[in-house]
Amino acid sequence: MKYTLMCGLYGTFYASACKKELESRFPNENMPKSVKTEYKNIVLRAKSIGNSRLLNAYLLAAYFIALNRSTGLPPEDNYQLLKKGLYDSKLFHKVLGNADSYLDQSKMAGRKAWEKQSHEQKYENDWIVDVLDKTDDYDLGYDYHRCGVCKLCQDEGCFELVQYLCRLDFVMADIMGMRLERTKTIAEGGDFCDFRYSRKLS
Repeated sequence: MKYTLMCGLYGTFYASACKKELESRFPNENMPKSVKTEYKNIVLRAKSIGNSRLLNAYLLAAYFIALNRSTGLPPEDNYQLLKKGLYDSKLFHKVLGNADSYLDQSKMAGRKAWEKQSHEQKYENDWIVDVLDKTDDYDLGYDYHRCGVCKLCQDEGCFELVQYLCRLDFVMADIMGMRLERTKTIAEGGDFCDFRYSRKLS
């Protein structure tokens, strides 16, 4: 895919969340720059997903792959590093928003349009999703029948990293003040990923 301005901005955004920890762990190396260079190379190799609603997740996967290739740390260590960076980033919290904004029912029409578009399967690596209406058990549901993160990691020969990126879904839900329940994922051999979001119990 093309390394667009948006790709660069997301890369800078994720890098800023990890910069402090990377500089602390690798004081005599310019590790943030090394990760950024590898991130750009991965993005340029990646198959395009167009103007996907989940471009941010696709690029986060690219950044995490780059982090693993550059630091030489075990994947669990890189996961913890990235997790801490995202939790500590005030900007990331602001960009994500909160449960009220994410679960706003007025956004459902746009989500249904996204569902329809995803089933056209225009891009090989983009997600295919069914959007589920609110029930007594959850406020918003998604069934993902294809996952761009899985596709990218598979293309890059590091499918074992997907499990860590799956765990970040719970981190993001927590930051937004939501509860995520999931019983299966494509990464673990499931036929689809079932995301069920609810507001946190008070």
